[in-house]
Amino acid sequence: MNPTITTLIMLSLAAGTIITASSFHWFMAWVGLEINTLAIIPIISKLHHPRATEAATKYFLTQAAASALILFSSMINAWQSGMWDITQPSNPTSSILLTIAIAMKLGLAPTHFWLPEVLQGTTLTTALIISTWQKLAPMTLIYLTMNNLSPTTLILIGTLSTCVGGWGGINQTQTRKIMAYSSIAHFGWMAAVSPMLTNIMLLYLIIYTLMTISMFTTLTMTKSKTIQNMTTTWTLSPALATITLLTLLSLGGLPPLSGFAPKLLILNELIHQNFIITTTIMTMSTLLSLFFYLRLTYTMALTITPNSPNTTYKWRLTPPPSMSLTTTIPITLLMLPITPILTQ
Repeated sequence: MNPTITTLIMLSLAAGTIITASSFHWFMAWVGLEINTLAIIPIISKLHHPRATEAATKYFLTQAAASALILFSSMINAWQSGMWDITQPSNPTSSILLTIAIAMKLGLAPTHFWLPEVLQGTTLTTALIISTWQKLAPMTLIYLTMNNLSPTTLILIGTLSTCVGGWGGINQTQTRKIMAYSSIAHFGWMAAVSPMLTNIMLLYLIIYTLMTISMFTTLTMTKSKTIQNMTTTWTLSPALATITLLTLLSLGGLPPLSGFAPKLLILNELIHQNFIITTTIMTMSTLLSLFFYLRLTYTMALTITPNSPNTTYKWRLTPPPSMSLTTTIPITLLMLPITPILTQ
């Protein structure tokens, strides 16, 4: 792609998110979401491959439907109250429509069907953008419209998403689909806690973004698109294999890594609010997610590939330095001791 066009598209991507995050009028929030959606379509389809075209089509149709629901919700709210302000309370119909639209934007269950297929049809770098940057605008809407959304719907969607994210990733062999189901599960945790404490939701979003950047960067450096590709990661760099192992365990939420902190805070808050059954279901679904993270670590670091592997061996060369890894890896692994400071 032409560098000028790439720069223009990336600026549009950033501008769409910023417009949505800084707007207090429903129409401007919708405009920002549309700019964001239209900017990512060329990035997804730039491979000129049938899978990429299919992924771009699925992404466009799903996001357009979600944007239409946001428009319908805001129009109902304006019709009832005469106000287009985002922070104004809305009637129940508008509230439920808005909650479902944001869930569809984020890829939460039961509207999660598009996320694994879209990520599978794109490159690892584009999958990283969809999993992190593209989720910022909908999460900002959740933060701004917390008094408009339905708490019951959000908690149900969050609980269902953690279950779907755990069950769906168990039988996957493609790393992009595994990361897609991981995203569904993590955003389910954020949706479940958002009606109670939005600051914990934002902390989880920041930690999840850093963990996902670390994971996708290592996958890109090792060119690992399947679990089978990850078996020869140690031939490229044993240190990178160790880093990837710890990052996967942090994504799974194991102490003493950073991924444990937001899960602990969310479980503590849910128990304080007497959501005992919800807490139990979400904790059990985390074990399902942990299973496929551990399968990746076992395949990558604890097994020796056969003498005649089906994949090509990688030469043990020094991988190129990565600023994103040196920045995100320490935060991904070592933030747990400062959790009390972050929650103040």
